[in-house]
Amino acid sequence: MTQTERRLPVMLASALAGLLIVAPAQALQEEDFDYDSTRSLYRVCAAEPGVEGHLIAAFACRAFLEATVQYHDAVTDDRAMRQLICYPRGATIADAQAAFVDWARANAENADLMAELPVKGVVRALAAKYPCKER
Repeated sequence: MTQTERRLPVMLASALAGLLIVAPAQALQEEDFDYDSTRSLYRVCAAEPGVEGHLIAAFACRAFLEATVQYHDAVTDDRAMRQLICYPRGATIADAQAAFVDWARANAENADLMAELPVKGVVRALAAKYPCKER
């Protein structure tokens, strides 16, 4: 057994202990997963480790963002519709999540934007982060 393999259980235990020490953030509510508003998706996507349901939220956020981007790409692929999001090669879903969370945090006090369907909020956030140049 290598030295790294021997230290792995200690490192994992330390990481878990660190998570337990962190004060828990506001717990997610079941209705947050209804995706009735941009605010509900923001709560899901912004869930921090230590929040009850964080792992479920991480996968739910990823799935919603992935579906939104795939739909955008599919309907704009034939060039019949104008692209709204022009992300660079190599952009990841984690990048999209960070962009959405940052945008939502900056707009959290805007009741109209936060009340919109979450797909609109995602497209607004990603279009702001990755705008398309006029052709």
